[in-house]
Amino acid sequence: MAHAPVSSLRTPLVDGNKTYHDITRDVCAPLEGRPTWAWYAGFAAAVAALSVGVILVVHQIWTGIGTWGLNRTVGWSWDITNFVFWIGIGHAGTLISAILFLFRQRWRTSVNRAAEAMTIFAVCCAGIFPIIHMGRPWLAYWVLPYPNTRGPLWVNFRSPLLWDVFAISTYFLVSLTFWYLGLLPDLASVRDRATGKVRRRIYSILCLGWDGANRTWSRYEKVYLLLAGLATPLVFSVHTIVSFDFATSIVPGWHTTIFPPYFVCGAIFSGFGMVLTLMLVARKVMALESYITPRHLDSISKITLLTSCIVGLAYLTEFFTAWYSVNPWERFAFANRAAGPYGWAFGMMVLCNVLAPQMLWKASVRHNPAILFALSIVINIGMWFERFVIITVSLTRDYLPSSWVMYAPTYVEVGTLLGSFGLFFTCFFLFCRFLPMIACSEVKGVHRYARHVAGGSHAH
Repeated sequence: MAHAPVSSLRTPLVDGNKTYHDITRDVCAPLEGRPTWAWYAGFAAAVAALSVGVILVVHQIWTGIGTWGLNRTVGWSWDITNFVFWIGIGHAGTLISAILFLFRQRWRTSVNRAAEAMTIFAVCCAGIFPIIHMGRPWLAYWVLPYPNTRGPLWVNFRSPLLWDVFAISTYFLVSLTFWYLGLLPDLASVRDRATGKVRRRIYSILCLGWDGANRTWSRYEKVYLLLAGLATPLVFSVHTIVSFDFATSIVPGWHTTIFPPYFVCGAIFSGFGMVLTLMLVARKVMALESYITPRHLDSISKITLLTSCIVGLAYLTEFFTAWYSVNPWERFAFANRAAGPYGWAFGMMVLCNVLAPQMLWKASVRHNPAILFALSIVINIGMWFERFVIITVSLTRDYLPSSWVMYAPTYVEVGTLLGSFGLFFTCFFLFCRFLPMIACSEVKGVHRYARHVAGGSHAH
């Protein structure tokens, strides 16, 4: 019997002549053996950063947010910058999982699991900052609209800050459900391969009795499609609502209608930057080159390039709108961004977010892991500076020159940001150690060469 010829127009999604058994073995291998020295070193560094963050968060709660560099003019800065940054990081996971699934983009199968986990961890990191910013985090439950005995005190449903609570909590719950549902078939595979009784029992509970029957798969696929449809509008709604925190104000440089699409594209841009960072490291350290192939890197790079161009257009649109409006306050706000005392931050933003990603037009760059890794770091630095420029620089010089003041972060703020990265990477290292990082069942579904490639494409 002759096999169908291998297409020369489209490269396979899995390299290395893998069989179904090979895929299961490779994906489950990091969970079954002892961790490598690289895992121990990375996990120790992440826990150390997390410990610094925990100590400083306790210190600032005990002492008060006067430990921050905020003043009467700059009431929002480092904390909200980090909040918007982490929310943006979480967008790529749902985009890869839900939207690309609905559009039948099969290259997503090797990266969607880790991207979904990244979304959940990033949202957890983002949620820390608004709670700390309240000053009295033990009263954070006041933002929840529930029947209470506090008389007329009630949440303000017209406040975009309250919209954040609903949008982000919904986004987190749907993303967590979507991620966990996709894990079920692979958790069953880990259960079946487990040798210890305790390990087998734990994974048996986690996989919810998955038996692999046709009826089970049918219901699984229906629910997965339903959750993908529910998660898709959240990709656009969450950062749109975050942008309303600024767009509904009267601060020059904030109240603009371009913020919703601008923030959404920027979030996807920064999210894919972090996806590249994590995938490139995992690809090398965990020997996953056969599953995260140059084709995957090429597809992620193309989306990154597209969103970079949209973000650059948004920068130009903001300046054009300020000039065309003939509003002196708007004109000054953007002139101050580009040429004021924080002009260096604006230059860093443009360099990292607009100019550097233009390298991705070349296919050789899109297929070079070392260059892509460096570029992903640059993108995330630039997107952090973008939020800093929008928030802090717009507040330092407002309507009254008499109230102009500079802002500088304190060691408490810097340490809290470091702690948020520690939390993110601690969770990610634990995820890589105890859960399948690649969607094994989905990879098998798109592996067209499962059996016959190992024996060649010749007839036998």
